[in-house]
This record gives sequence, structure tokens and C-alpha cells, in this order.
Amino acid sequence: MVDSRATDDGAAIRRRRSCPVCAFRFTTYERMEEVQLVVVKRSGAKEPFDRAKLVSGVRASAKGRPVSGEHIEALATEVEDAMRLDGPEVSTAHVGLAVLDALRIIDEVTYVRFASVYKGFDAAADFERELHLLAKGTAPKQPR
Repeated sequence: MVDSRATDDGAAIRRRRSCPVCAFRFTTYERMEEVQLVVVKRSGAKEPFDRAKLVSGVRASAKGRPVSGEHIEALATEVEDAMRLDGPEVSTAHVGLAVLDALRIIDEVTYVRFASVYKGFDAAADFERELHLLAKGTAPKQPR
């Protein structure tokens, strides 16, 4: 090895190498391999974490609301990073609660819209209960 340094973005290590036989020089890059995050669904089925799915769900909940695309992307990054810290497998309930916690801070209407789909609201009383919890400032409850 002739030289070793971090790349400009810090995501890899660039190494300049030289063949000991012919002295040919070449460059290699070493990057950390990320462990794939797996989501365990309520049925027990497992599938890879899909950030686009998360962004799409939040974007649908935020339609017509003053929630920017940057806020949604930041929320997705925050949730994904939090899930990665919890291990290689996380439940859909855990992901959903993390999204609700973040939405509570960003926009209350978006929060209630997301909660209505995530928790499967089927009556006006469900909305009333969630609004009461939102007003009290308590953490979101697990879906039924």
C-alpha cells in the first residue's frame, strides 16, 4: 500500500496500492457494508425496510398541509436511523410509533391523518380519543 486516506464525503477509505511484482499502481475503495434492516409485519412476514414506502405514507397524510418535502425526508431519515439503532429486525408497530412521534412535532393534522390509517380508525370515537391524547401530550398508544 502506497497511500491511504478518507474520501471527500468520508463514506469510504481510498487506498493507493502497488503490485510488488510489476509495480503497477491501482486504487481500491473500502466501504462499510450496511446490515439490511428487516421489518416484521403483524402477520409475522418479514420484508426489507422500504424508505420509499414510509415517505409515501407520510406524504399522503401531509397532502394539502404545510409540511415540506424536506421535513418528510428528514422524518424518514430520523425514523430509519432510529430503527437501525434498535437492531436488524423491527416491527411495523415500532416503525409506526416512531413516525407518529415525529409527526406529533411537525404537524398535528398530518399526525391524526397518519394515525387514522395506521391504527385503523373505524368510528368517530377513535378520532376523538386520538385528539384527546394529542391534546394531553401523551405518547401514541399501540394500535389494536
